[in-house]
Amino acid sequence: MSTSGVLAETVDPSSDRAVFRQIADHLRAAIARGRLAEGDQLPSEAQLMAHYGVARMTARNALRLLQDEGLITAEHGRGVYVRSRPPVRRLASDRFAQRHRKEGKAAFIAESEQAGAEPAVDMIKVSRTVPPAEAASRLGLADGDRAVIRSRRYLLDGRPVETAVSYIPADLADGTPITDPNPGPGGIYARLEESGHTLERFTEEVSARMPTPDEARTLALSPGVPVFRLVRTAFDADGRAVEVCDTIMAADAYLLSYDLPAH
Repeated sequence: MSTSGVLAETVDPSSDRAVFRQIADHLRAAIARGRLAEGDQLPSEAQLMAHYGVARMTARNALRLLQDEGLITAEHGRGVYVRSRPPVRRLASDRFAQRHRKEGKAAFIAESEQAGAEPAVDMIKVSRTVPPAEAASRLGLADGDRAVIRSRRYLLDGRPVETAVSYIPADLADGTPITDPNPGPGGIYARLEESGHTLERFTEEVSARMPTPDEARTLALSPGVPVFRLVRTAFDADGRAVEVCDTIMAADAYLLSYDLPAH
């Protein structure tokens, strides 16, 4: 691509700010002002070298800095591109609506349809054991009580976007399709309601951090991309906690949207 109209600035070698950081500043500004839009290819290392009169390592460090910030992504053999905005708007006020379960859709399926993406689930594991202390406490389980633990990874158009681990009290899950790899249309919430545990409310706690190495590998995250950790607890109409779900979400794949009442 041409640097014309994208990089009009020069660098100041006498500045206290390192030259590679000045170049990164110019590229960052071009992204912020829309001269480089999402999906656009950035100038190559060779083009940056020619434009600024710098060594390859200087150009490489400038691009690496923006990659570490999560602004750009490198595609092997193709180049470096402005990272796209989150493709999925996660509507907290709608995703667990009962109408989705009546239509046989789990929350992730409903969201993927809204995003116009093809959903998939893999890395499904189901076990029955004593859950971690945090999950046991949220579920109100006594010491030694067991839970059915369901872990899986979600993908959109073949791209991993989140992992989730659900903990369901064993006395609720035993003898139901919740213990099967595929719990059926509507997911585990539909099965819980079929067993008489009508869902009444959900609580969610969201935090953000950098991923662990294992999370980065599982979600195929580029350097600099953080994750959301969302821990959700589902309660039935009697006030019992019937599920805890610990979700790790690629932050560049989601926009979290909350509709909050004013009264």
